[in-house]
Amino acid sequence: MKKDLHPKYNNELKITCSCGNSFVTGSTLMEESVSVDICSKCHPFYTGEQKIVDTDNVVRKFEERLEKSKKMSFTSKKEKMARRRAKMEQMSSSPATALSLRDMLANAKISK
Repeated sequence: MKKDLHPKYNNELKITCSCGNSFVTGSTLMEESVSVDICSKCHPFYTGEQKIVDTDNVVRKFEERLEKSKKMSFTSKKEKMARRRAKMEQMSSSPATALSLRDMLANAKISK
């Protein structure tokens, strides 16, 4: 069997939570202490209270985008459809070209 195959075990690793709770545990980490964001004293599963842990400001960014979108004016589907119908009527009332199909075919024969 190889020597020094397994890592050294540290029995005195102090864990400190952001809520202030601290405890000692064992680990293969050779550091003296580790700080964590959440522990069993402040985790929502154990406490029954909801706590938002937002380390990357994801929630704040989402709330800012939500407020920004509330300020924007959105048109309803009925308004969009009414504008679309008016545009289609305008396009259909004015001819796209002044040439008839017979004229277009005649021009096509001449250009060949």
